[in-house]
Amino acid sequence: MARPKVSYVCGSCGARTPQWQGQCPACQAWNTLEMAASSVAPESGRRTSAAAPASRTVTQVTEDSELRAASGIGELDRVLGGGLVAGSVVLLGGDPGIGKSTLLLQAADALSRDQPVLYASGEESVRQVALRARRLGLESDTLRLAAETRVESVIEEAQSVRARVLVIDSIQTMHTELSESSPGSAVQVRESAARLVRYAKASGTTVLIIGHVTKEGLIAGPRILEHMVDTVLYFESDPGSRFRVVRAVKNRFGAANEIGVFAMVDQGLKEVRNPSAIFLSKHETPVPGSVITVAREGSRPLLVEVQALLDEAQGMSPRRVAVGFESSRLALLLAVLHRHGGISSSGQDVFVNVVGGVRIGETAADLPAVLAVFSSLRNRPVATDMVCFGELGLTGEIRPVPFGEERLREALKQGFRRALVPKGNVPRSAFDGLAVEGVSRLDSALQAAF
Repeated sequence: MARPKVSYVCGSCGARTPQWQGQCPACQAWNTLEMAASSVAPESGRRTSAAAPASRTVTQVTEDSELRAASGIGELDRVLGGGLVAGSVVLLGGDPGIGKSTLLLQAADALSRDQPVLYASGEESVRQVALRARRLGLESDTLRLAAETRVESVIEEAQSVRARVLVIDSIQTMHTELSESSPGSAVQVRESAARLVRYAKASGTTVLIIGHVTKEGLIAGPRILEHMVDTVLYFESDPGSRFRVVRAVKNRFGAANEIGVFAMVDQGLKEVRNPSAIFLSKHETPVPGSVITVAREGSRPLLVEVQALLDEAQGMSPRRVAVGFESSRLALLLAVLHRHGGISSSGQDVFVNVVGGVRIGETAADLPAVLAVFSSLRNRPVATDMVCFGELGLTGEIRPVPFGEERLREALKQGFRRALVPKGNVPRSAFDGLAVEGVSRLDSALQAAF
């Protein structure tokens, strides 16, 4: 039998100590240490020096041709890096009602047609999950459902049905016998996730976990939870919006910052094959303050609209508000526009918005943001068939950005006929149907655009 070993875990930060104390030595919180029992393998289970070594070289590890399994949802596979990896643990977070359970229920239904899948819900009964599946048009007779909150019982059920994919909805409702804390506490979340991770690695079962988020938008529980899993996905869009954006913020088996775009319909989440089309407003006539740019999200170029609105300040301090764009970056660009473009925004409230709920973190949106601000201030619209991108330096130079030709091809595919780009991004061979103009300074970019 395993020999129990008692330790104490802080319910606030998750730190572990060998003996009880009134104050946690890590976070200095009082009366937060709780007893958590773990087990130590018996002496007979240890490997002797004469036994064969457990380690192997890289060349000795053979790659399985069936390493990845398609989830049946193309946009989800894109975010995951090509599909589900056997033995991996995926954590999906997002605001309440945004579609976390819907997305994984649809994926579980599609996966159950080729392999055993268990959907374990700690928030709903089996009947409620089945009713939601029927409402989404999922009539699979192979998907297994279970209403259970005890991790050991979930693992036993997964072993009995030989599930290759296990869905946990959600980790905050689960509890394990290793801790006496209440479900949802930092200790229970960590210990429950640890049990599921060990099970996934030992059995090769893919585990998909839903996690609740806090008001700051982070997954509730200890931060170590995101370090334990292989992949962390977040819903970024507003629950009130029709479109949903899923971003990979961590992925051991693919590219981080990859996004998948979905539309919420009556039958659940539907893939958006051409996301560039939905993020463009397609104004009937040119309007001031609207500029189209090509952002790169993960491995795909994405056309988005950057809008700016300048209005006379209503208070003593003008406001600088950015949605989908870094506020500190906006203040920097306004200073460069004043210093090297001769355009002052003092006394004006400046609002910048990226249409569609997309968040742009790359510097390629610098030039579009500046042109949109100038367009709104001077009430001069930009041509509707023009697209632009480029990084703006503090000395007024327009710097090139990565993957320039891929961005231009996406713009041409969407019907744009003119592109304003940094000189370093001008392609060597001309694109048929797309006039590319290179600029090196902010003043020349303003002249070329207007």
